[in-house]
Amino acid sequence: MACLSPSQLQKFQENGFLVLEGFVSAEECMAMQQRISEIVAEMDVPPHCRTEFSTQEEEQLRAQATSWSLQRKLSTKLAMALARSLGLQMPVVVQSMYIFKQPHFGGEVSPHQDATFLYTEPLGRVLGMWIAVEDATLTNGCLWFIPGSHTKGVSRRMIRAPAGSAPGTRFLGSEPAQDDSLFVPTPVQRGALVLIHGEVVHKSEQNLSACSRQAYTFHLMEAAGTVWSPENWLQPTADLAFPPLYT
Repeated sequence: MACLSPSQLQKFQENGFLVLEGFVSAEECMAMQQRISEIVAEMDVPPHCRTEFSTQEEEQLRAQATSWSLQRKLSTKLAMALARSLGLQMPVVVQSMYIFKQPHFGGEVSPHQDATFLYTEPLGRVLGMWIAVEDATLTNGCLWFIPGSHTKGVSRRMIRAPAGSAPGTRFLGSEPAQDDSLFVPTPVQRGALVLIHGEVVHKSEQNLSACSRQAYTFHLMEAAGTVWSPENWLQPTADLAFPPLYT
């Protein structure tokens, strides 16, 4: 499945997220796991650079200077066809991450909006694509969403602090307390893709199970008519520009 049907597109527009089961095959998931294992085995990461992803403000500010994410080139025709069906004219890849969510201690990701960290003008130009490399269940930390919460703007932003300041980022605004009863769990099977609107509120719980919950996620920005905030923590450079999805 590469293109969205009209009913799927309407559901995404209404809820701010959409689950597409069977987006990639089990074989492709296993190949991704094998490749990431090889990459990790070849890495020599100093202890002070080994951080756990978090959306908690204090933890982010403490870890942001040494955190790292795995950048991967995206060339799948499925992703391109899906982006075209969403009407994206000039999508660029702004970041990607491989998330391990290890058994028994994979951390909680508190309620947040991706646009807090990836802010654009106008809003609504950032799209997350979250691929379940393993089954994501209620016990190992599947995603939870507040349907329709992408229509209420951005409550806080993480921005660069003035040059020479420590830490290198700070927050404007604050994350409001969310009613837990509004969150809807989205357990998915290996190979599913979850589309995530940049402003929808979502979270995941700590993994207390005996099974890991590996996932690969990347964010696209519609570059046509969009200004990437110069205050964002992540900035393209002349040598490392955001790569276009369409080739």
